[in-house]
Amino acid sequence: MKNKRAMKILALVTVIFGLLSGCASQRSNVASEAAALIASSSGEPAPYFIQPGDQLDIKFFYNPELNETLTVRPDGKISLQLVDEVQAAGLKPSQLDKVLTEKYAYELKKPVITVIVKSFGGQRIYVGGEVNRQGLITIAGNMTPLQAVLNAGGFKETANPESTIIIRKGPGNKPVPIAMNLDDAMQGKTGSADFLLQPDDIVYVPKSAIAKANKFVNQYIENLLLFRGVSLGFSYEVHSESNY
Repeated sequence: MKNKRAMKILALVTVIFGLLSGCASQRSNVASEAAALIASSSGEPAPYFIQPGDQLDIKFFYNPELNETLTVRPDGKISLQLVDEVQAAGLKPSQLDKVLTEKYAYELKKPVITVIVKSFGGQRIYVGGEVNRQGLITIAGNMTPLQAVLNAGGFKETANPESTIIIRKGPGNKPVPIAMNLDDAMQGKTGSADFLLQPDDIVYVPKSAIAKANKFVNQYIENLLLFRGVSLGFSYEVHSESNY
C-alpha cells in the first residue's frame, strides 16, 4: 500500500513537471541527468569546486611577497597582483592552481603556486516540508539527506519520509528532482543512506500525500531564492535511486 501511494505521488509530481513543457526529448535528457547525479552522489564524495564566498590562500613558493588571502566575489572572480581578475568559482583548487601558474608564467620566471581553500562560504542546503525546523543548513563534511533532516529537528508526525525529494541543480542550472526513500535510510539500507548532498541542494519532505501540487511547485522550486532566475520552461521527472 505504501509503495502504491509513493508511486502515485511521484506520478503526480512527474505530470506537473511534464505539463510545464510537454517535450518528451527534454524529459529523456532530465532522466539521464538524474541518473548521473545519483551515481556521482553515492559512495565517494564529489570533488570540491570553488564557490563565491570561499576564502582562498594563494601561495607563491619562490615569490612569497605575492602571497594573498582572498574571498571569491559574488561574480565568482578574484583579483590578483600582476594578472588582475581571474575566474575562480566553478573550478577545482587544482584547476585554479593551473590557471594561475599559466598566467603568472608571463610575469615570473618559475611560478610555483598553491591554492588552498581556507574557509567555505557556500556550503549550504535547504530543508523544507514536514520537518520541525525548515531553513538553511550548513554542510559540515559529508552529509546525507537523513542527517540533514535530523539537523532540521527531525520529521513531523505528518511527514512521509519514503517520498522525500532532493532537488538539485543539473546542467544549465536546471532543477532535477530525485526521489529518496528515507524510510530505507533510517533502516540503514544502501542507496538513500549513502546518497551525499551537495551545496544548494533542497531536501523536501512531503506530507503523507501531496494534495496541493501547485503550491509545492511554486513554493519549493519557482519562488525559492536558490532557483530564482532559473526558467521553469522545461520538463522534469522524478527518479528513484533504486532504479540505478
